[in-house]
Amino acid sequence: MRLVTYEQDGKWQAGIVTEDKVVDSSAAAKAAGLNAEAGRISNRSIIQWTLDQQLQLEETARRLAGSHPAPSEVFLMKDVRLGPPIPDPDKIICLGLNYRSHAEEAGFAIPTVPILFAKYRNALSGPASPIILPGLSEEIDYEAELAVVIGKPCKDIAAAQALDYVAGYMAFNDVSARDLQMRTGQWLSGKTLDTFAPCGPALVIHEITDPQNLNISTRLNDQTLQQSNTCNMIFSVAETISYISQLMTLEPGDIIATGTPEGVGFKRNPPIFLQDGDVVEVEIEGIGTLKNPVVHNG
Repeated sequence: MRLVTYEQDGKWQAGIVTEDKVVDSSAAAKAAGLNAEAGRISNRSIIQWTLDQQLQLEETARRLAGSHPAPSEVFLMKDVRLGPPIPDPDKIICLGLNYRSHAEEAGFAIPTVPILFAKYRNALSGPASPIILPGLSEEIDYEAELAVVIGKPCKDIAAAQALDYVAGYMAFNDVSARDLQMRTGQWLSGKTLDTFAPCGPALVIHEITDPQNLNISTRLNDQTLQQSNTCNMIFSVAETISYISQLMTLEPGDIIATGTPEGVGFKRNPPIFLQDGDVVEVEIEGIGTLKNPVVHNG
């Protein structure tokens, strides 16, 4: 099942992708007899449902999408604006230098424990939403990453059980202002500017059986600049979740971005930074393509 957030009447709503359509999740849940909540349901709610409930929701969404005429709660994908699949996470935790080749190209030692930093909700944006270049930086870079969304509370879990706590996966672009990032020992100021965490195109649940065997790439204006596989991570998804759970309780909807492979712009000769008018695409096997235009602020 593929969960999205779409805009309707100025508000973000939860939806389910069925081929070229988006079905309103609240309508599908009501039709399936699953909506015990008052009002609208969210993707953070759906990822906490049982597997049987999720499968029932998906089947009902398919039935609604195939109805003739289609109900008013079914939309063509091309007619809706998509937002971040999880627009309201409690945490956005990111890994630095989690691919050996990226650590080497950046001139850093290979980490012996995961290097963590944070982004905040203001940075989130969806597929096709613009990456806005701020006026205070001239070195905006791309980073293709696999993002993990947590599906149930977890604390102090072993790596062997960690994937049981995963709701699903999505593509993530850890957009970075390198000049701001590197001017202090803390990376935060270069990492969490507005629109610097595009994610999507959907939250994919039940379909990814092995997160350590997914091709991952970045294209800038149709030129491939990053090309790798998640098997090249230093710390696997399971090891990462286990490690973070020793530090803090992870909650449903928390996002973990698992690091980027080699090929980032600031280590190229000459460096490549995002410019007004560019189009950047992050593609992950089994998930899809996250495509964002780049525009200058103002």
